[in-house]
Amino acid sequence: MSWRFSPGPVLVAGPCVIEAGDLLPRVAESLAGIGLRLGIPVCFKASFDKANRARLHAPRGPGLEQGLSALDRVKRDFGLPVLTDIHTPEQASAVAQVVDALQIPAFLCRQTDLLLAAGATGRPVSIKKGQWMAPEEMAGAVEKVRAGGSRDVAVIERGTAFGYGDLVVDMRSFARLRDATGGCPVLFDATHAVQQPGRGAGGASGGARALVPSLLLAAAAAGADGFYLETHPDPANATSDAATQWPLGELEELVGRALDVWHVARESAGRAATTGGS
Repeated sequence: MSWRFSPGPVLVAGPCVIEAGDLLPRVAESLAGIGLRLGIPVCFKASFDKANRARLHAPRGPGLEQGLSALDRVKRDFGLPVLTDIHTPEQASAVAQVVDALQIPAFLCRQTDLLLAAGATGRPVSIKKGQWMAPEEMAGAVEKVRAGGSRDVAVIERGTAFGYGDLVVDMRSFARLRDATGGCPVLFDATHAVQQPGRGAGGASGGARALVPSLLLAAAAAGADGFYLETHPDPANATSDAATQWPLGELEELVGRALDVWHVARESAGRAATTGGS
């Protein structure tokens, strides 16, 4: 099994964090079907540890050993490539033995040792752009992963911090990120883009899930190379990001709409290129 972030469009989707019970097989089975019906490559994502939770006692996940075992079962039982995030350089090698792609969290996207270790695994690596960073600043993060050894690197955009507790997505960012990183695929993280840090119950992250479709469709038109969506059968009762995960039962319809927009936008851009924009 192999995974590449390009050529697009691609879909990276799954629950925010690995939970007990039948969550992972339910989501994985649904995603495998969506990929077949829509004809889009799908990579399953879930975190074994959410190390950057807002509150000390917030659920973090099952940890490295149990988490990797759960992800391995997804690969084996549903034939999906899998992706998860790492938080320390020491985790990179062990995680790469199981997963098809590594992810660098947004808050860690400038950590040199972590980026080098991820690149040294030779696996594809996705780097989430920090909410405080301009697109051009991600060139350094990509450079570090490539210096480690990985050649397949993607950047994930979610928007930029705007005041306190909100994000704004600049649709010019997709082209700017691609140019700054030497052509890296740029995926749009539609569910984290509607997060409202610190505005949920007890200081947890809140969010505006209803805005996910409009932002996703806009990103598809603006040149995103793929879609990143956290999804859950019962988002309100998810142990992490309950305010922003997209309902699993509504995912196929949303991704189908985004694909329609993506293809129309690419065809339009191709016609403009051949006619010189006239």
